[in-house]
Amino acid sequence: MHIATWPITSVRPYDANPRTIPPAAIDKVAASLREFGWRQPLVVDADGVLIVGHTRLAAAKKLGLTEVPVHVADTLTPEQVRAYRLADNRTHEEASWDDDLLAAELAKVKESDLIALTGFDATELDRYLAELATPAAKGEIGATDNGFKYQERYGVIVECSDEPHQEQVFNELTAAGHKCRVVAV
Repeated sequence: MHIATWPITSVRPYDANPRTIPPAAIDKVAASLREFGWRQPLVVDADGVLIVGHTRLAAAKKLGLTEVPVHVADTLTPEQVRAYRLADNRTHEEASWDDDLLAAELAKVKESDLIALTGFDATELDRYLAELATPAAKGEIGATDNGFKYQERYGVIVECSDEPHQEQVFNELTAAGHKCRVVAV
């Protein structure tokens, strides 16, 4: 794979990119680039249109960088470019965390000055480590505030846009036979 250094102005974002990038993500990637440098190039087509790396490009611009590492994927067909652009954004969503290993890694990183670079903010980190330390998260018998005993075996987090949406999702899942509980964060 050939990687070249290009002027940042030579890389053009894909105007129809369906992935939205929140400012917080750009800030986190900018902090990562500042600390760790470039470890993945931007990927562009033969015309310099971005295929992969929209958040990295936005972070580089935020940092005021004038040059970026680029790989030109000139052997891909236009159809392959479209599929790759979508796959790069979608496939990471299929991954999940191993809670025990994550807790161990977060605990180790928390001891260093690099915790802000993990993408977890301090509040989120503390909450996550506390949740992982609870007996219910380890699959042991736990108790709710009303004394009801339960044993958690698997967990799924569903983010809802508002309280009515949360109620709708809860009702649909319980009607389908799933055991659910609502946790407001």
